[in-house]
Amino acid sequence: MAIKYVPYFPTTVSGQAVLDNFVRTQRILRYRESDKVTERILRGMPLYEVTETERVGEDASDNMIIHGECVSACAYLKEKGIKVDLVYIDPPFASGADYAKKVYIRRNPLVAKAMQQAEQELEDDELKAFEEKMYGDIWDKEKYLNWMYENLMAIRSVMSENASIYVHLDYHIGHYVKILLDEIFGEDNFRNEIIWYYNNKMSGNPTSHAFVCEHDSLYLYSKSDENIYNVIQEKRLETVKQAKRIKVDGKNMRARDEDGNIIYEDSDEKKIKDVWQVPYIASTDTQRTGYATQKPEALLERIIKASSNESMVVADFFGGSGVTAAVANKLDRKFIHTDVNINSIQTARDRLKTNGASFAVKKVQDGVTLYRNPVQTKDAITRIIPGLRIDPTIGSMWIGSIMDTTYGSSPVYVPDLMDSSSRVLDVVTLNRIINDALPQLPPTVKRVIVYYIDIIDRQDLDDFIKDNNDTVIEIELRDLKELLDNAILQDDVEYNVSEDPSKMVDIFAVAITRFYSDRVSHKIKAFNQKAMANSKKKFVPIELSLEGLEAIEMVSLDCTTAKENAPWHSDSEIKIEKDSTVTINGRKTSDFWDGTIHADTKPLRMKIRNICGDETIKLLNL
Repeated sequence: MAIKYVPYFPTTVSGQAVLDNFVRTQRILRYRESDKVTERILRGMPLYEVTETERVGEDASDNMIIHGECVSACAYLKEKGIKVDLVYIDPPFASGADYAKKVYIRRNPLVAKAMQQAEQELEDDELKAFEEKMYGDIWDKEKYLNWMYENLMAIRSVMSENASIYVHLDYHIGHYVKILLDEIFGEDNFRNEIIWYYNNKMSGNPTSHAFVCEHDSLYLYSKSDENIYNVIQEKRLETVKQAKRIKVDGKNMRARDEDGNIIYEDSDEKKIKDVWQVPYIASTDTQRTGYATQKPEALLERIIKASSNESMVVADFFGGSGVTAAVANKLDRKFIHTDVNINSIQTARDRLKTNGASFAVKKVQDGVTLYRNPVQTKDAITRIIPGLRIDPTIGSMWIGSIMDTTYGSSPVYVPDLMDSSSRVLDVVTLNRIINDALPQLPPTVKRVIVYYIDIIDRQDLDDFIKDNNDTVIEIELRDLKELLDNAILQDDVEYNVSEDPSKMVDIFAVAITRFYSDRVSHKIKAFNQKAMANSKKKFVPIELSLEGLEAIEMVSLDCTTAKENAPWHSDSEIKIEKDSTVTINGRKTSDFWDGTIHADTKPLRMKIRNICGDETIKLLNL
């Protein structure tokens, strides 16, 4: 449950949080449930406990990676009095697409060394891999806009007075979001619509009867008219003659000689305007992290240089691959990377560590411990609710039903995890269930089950049901967190620790002898079944060895603290890349992993990350 609710503004401005009324121009833009959005805005941002899970580098106090949703991350920042000077967000585009992470099976490190290297290695196009969903960009337009409105309101509440925000979208939903931006930041604070033009990406429109789309849009707004703006130059293709410009009484004038003639000078640079031609990241580019929606560093470098100065705080609340944080760090800015997806957190963490950045990794304890990403959590819920049968024909409010001998068929409501605001069960939701959903159910229904993740006051909800439910249908409230907590299976690892008797190079060596991940095994099984059913030629299924070390992506040793819940210190670390070569403490090598990790001091804890992104921490028995 949220500790408290943090106001979006020090005192809520009357009329500010109204989605359907654009007061300045008297335009009306109405969406379903906009009154519900207003109520949540007035209530404030839910503030959860935030714990530090890892500290990287010497001075990590100012830089943060936050695993959590935008609104809850902003609540934390606002509670701590942290202001951001520049925001770039690349939120879901409402494109209707599913985005997946390709998961690669690593090379077995325990194969006999006598085998020829050619037999051990696989070509890139033959790497054994499968995919798992990271998030689904499939939205009902009204839900998306309500969701974006709350996120933008939260972001605005933590922006400094001279801050700017870049909102990166495309043709699917950008024109609608611009109207929200006008309302939240003010039409007078709109600065630019920047066109990012790329001609090296495979793009297309929904039909073949249209021009091919080769651009995205970035909407630039400022918090006030005191925003930072630095002129950015780019190289010309050819040097040109250009009139020299000087300041005269504060005015920009052409420079002239003693005879009044205009002075010309050679120019090989020009000011960047609002159409940016920046190449998309090629599949072979060394920037590639394997993250589906990764953006090029050159794009973020231009944004950060134009709208911030050194030592300022740059934030990305849909951080993805971590490009914003990586470029901000390179340009001597402070950074805040936030994402709800654990794969994003790990990708950004590894990227920043390799770049030598110092930062703290924090986790929003919002009660959804299975929340690796919204899609997978939603899929997991449908499996872990005992007796649940998925049935979309019952009605849009219900995910399915549960059958028992006492009540018969009981429709089940589960909060939409794609919409963070639905986590809090409130009287608005109950009112919809009672007045809209219950009357549509068959007369044989005696009970409905309403799962929740968070509530403000259980007694208030019970009283509301008692006072407003005029039907004969019983409403039973259940805590979804109890199911989620019991659904997590930790990975199992066997190892042995030895001390180097020579004490000349490495003192301690930890050898992994066996590793088993229930999640990875289920993902591989599901992939094999689907691929075998759809394959038109002989299909060779993915299989793991008895040792299972092919399912390991990273091993880290903490030689600093043995406390179970203390922040992690990665004193020694090996990451097994998708081609099975290893990166040791941020240094890439061409070597293969031999199943061991070394430390020059006594290791106290070991963390193992599997190829799907789950991490397991073990206290070492020495």
